[in-house]
Amino acid sequence: MIQALFPHMAGQWPLAWQATWETIQITVLTMVIAGILGVILGVALLLAGPGGLKENRIVYWILDKITDIGRAIPFIILLVAIIPLTRLLVGTSVGTAAVTVPIVVGTIPFFARQVQNALLEVNPGVVEAAQSMGTSIWGIIFRVFLKEGLVSLLRAFNFTVIAVIGLTAMAGIVGGGGLGNMAVQLGYDNGNNDITLLALLLTLLIVFITQVLGNLAIRWASHGRHN
Repeated sequence: MIQALFPHMAGQWPLAWQATWETIQITVLTMVIAGILGVILGVALLLAGPGGLKENRIVYWILDKITDIGRAIPFIILLVAIIPLTRLLVGTSVGTAAVTVPIVVGTIPFFARQVQNALLEVNPGVVEAAQSMGTSIWGIIFRVFLKEGLVSLLRAFNFTVIAVIGLTAMAGIVGGGGLGNMAVQLGYDNGNNDITLLALLLTLLIVFITQVLGNLAIRWASHGRHN
């Protein structure tokens, strides 16, 4: 049955599993790095922004513009534009390690804005109460914003992970490895539509599993807040 559906995969199934693993590796590594830096940038935007605990128009303007510009650059252009930086950091411009660099760079501003918007949903009354009790700025960040905004943050994280999976597929056009590379080089370039279809199905499977795990995490966080 499987052989009939994907005739051109005969003897090449190990490549499919390797491509799947590469996509997962790129996604996880991106979300670890961009996740941490995105939260830092998002919190900085929140604090320096209008009405923030450390309101600063100049700092906010700079961070806001950097974030907007970073989000506005089409990924395929970013992928090519920072090749010198990619080579400097990982020594090559092709492969899974190389493609992770532009994906991280492109994801940080995207996730940072999601973080900022998520934390803006925190009840201002809770923040004011923490301030009236003399809670430090770090205490408010960790015990109020990040704790009270956890559900919204998890939604933003889940949304960003799925977007990153899409970027890994796009990176396959330039030999970035993963399922995108498999779809282009083994499938499209050789006219093997079944291989392209398989790459699509495996990508959708990863997205589905990610969505399920994300929804479970959101449900857990929501349940914890009501206990």
